[in-house]
Amino acid sequence: MSDNPKYSMVVPIFNEAENVDRLLEEVIPAMEGLDGPFEVIAVDDGSTDSTYEKLKILRQKEPRLKIIRFRGNFGQTAAFSAGFAQALGETIITIDADLQNDPADIPALVAKMNEGYDIVSGWRYDRQDKFISRKLPSMIANKIISWTTKVHLHDYGCSLKVFHRDVVKNIDLYGEMHRFIPAVASWMGVKVAEVKVNHRPRTAGVSKYGIDRTIRVILDLITVKFLLSYSTSPIQIFGLLGLLSGSAGFFLALWLSFQKMVLGTPLSNRPALLLAVLLILVGVQLISIGLLAEMMSRTYHESQGKPIYVIKDILE
Repeated sequence: MSDNPKYSMVVPIFNEAENVDRLLEEVIPAMEGLDGPFEVIAVDDGSTDSTYEKLKILRQKEPRLKIIRFRGNFGQTAAFSAGFAQALGETIITIDADLQNDPADIPALVAKMNEGYDIVSGWRYDRQDKFISRKLPSMIANKIISWTTKVHLHDYGCSLKVFHRDVVKNIDLYGEMHRFIPAVASWMGVKVAEVKVNHRPRTAGVSKYGIDRTIRVILDLITVKFLLSYSTSPIQIFGLLGLLSGSAGFFLALWLSFQKMVLGTPLSNRPALLLAVLLILVGVQLISIGLLAEMMSRTYHESQGKPIYVIKDILE
């Protein structure tokens, strides 16, 4: 294997013993069709079947295969993160191990990237999944994610993607954040494209996706929105909400005071009095949270030397 592969493929794998042989049979020819040396990084995410044993056998036949084995099941995002950390190529390709993504589409995505894009995402245009349980929730989620992040893609959930090395090396992944890489990377000013890809029905193994993952994705979307809009200045969101709440409480209390002192209206049985006090207290708390978040944000950036900008080129 070349010391400096041009392409790195990252494949997270969990209990796919029935698919790994065919996966390598399809992936290797697709990668050989590219214009440079490559490596394939298989990340075994704590498989409990014979996946790891089969990967070791395949490694003896294919020296361009690198295997990372987790001690437990840490999830797909962790697997991608580990693969990205070990990847040596300038172009990094990701794909699922369930064979629903077609490796034959890889050259088309790489060709699109060579047109000047930083990220090229696959779009499972004719998705071979159940409509109610998989396709419909995915369609709704993609609309919400695109609207929230302002990065418009038809299919955030497709694992077949191509990234420039600089993109993934500058992003820390947690939770279910791997699907949000195009959105998270948008603060760097990346160019994102989408290519229609083939999608095949699963013929072996068991799907690892369930409704619980949908809930985690929604929660991570809230995190992504915060990181994109307010990570360097959280006081803007917490302070604004605090001012709105505090102001509403203050003016309500002012009106109640006028009623009591001028009109003689008793306040002992008025829930509005408690509401006014609550709004003022919530306002103070939100502003306090904003100030604390501001301090944490500055500590985070300064302690890691993490810049709030990304330079593409310098001409001197």
